[in-house]
Amino acid sequence: MLLALEGIAGAGKSTVRDRVLAAATAEGHLIAHVGQFSWLSLEATRTIIGLRAGRAATTNSRAAAAVRRDLELHARHNLIPTLSCGSVIADRLTLSTACLLALVHRRPVAHYVRELARAHAPRPQLTVVLTTDPSLCQTRLAQRPTPRRFGEDPTTTAQLAQMFDQAATAWTRETGLAVLRQPCATRTDLDLLVSACLDRLRACAECPSRT
Repeated sequence: MLLALEGIAGAGKSTVRDRVLAAATAEGHLIAHVGQFSWLSLEATRTIIGLRAGRAATTNSRAAAAVRRDLELHARHNLIPTLSCGSVIADRLTLSTACLLALVHRRPVAHYVRELARAHAPRPQLTVVLTTDPSLCQTRLAQRPTPRRFGEDPTTTAQLAQMFDQAATAWTRETGLAVLRQPCATRTDLDLLVSACLDRLRACAECPSRT
């Protein structure tokens, strides 16, 4: 099973990831964690680093091609081999990349979701978009010792929250796969998210053909 956690910075992705990893391991499931990018193509890496810093690529098509190339390398060398041994939880994946492209290149996020959905890569059986209120996310970010990154200022965070909602809708339209949208603001929210992820993990373990 491939599980993708998506959402703005400070939404609670790492917290959910760590809880799911710990709970799944305690139940005896083989599960690993991967990041958003492969970093296996020098050209794609240069483009991605620029995007993460808020710099647009030379052209919109070049940016889309670079991240699609990286996603396909990520699938071939990281996702597929790891999935052959068990389940995988990705802390950010396709929707986060689509939102980054849309933010930097100022185009509708649905365009990039459509482009990335065509990549030769496994699709998550469960995508979770954390819809935590941006103001709470800002409070959490203020408590971190690391400097703010591009896209983590209050105005951009609110804009990205809307993009993730649009990306989730576009993903379901393009792939037919449902997206769970849930905030991670309280202990109850966290418990519900972890329970939903574990339920899907157990279901996939009982029916290997769904992994």
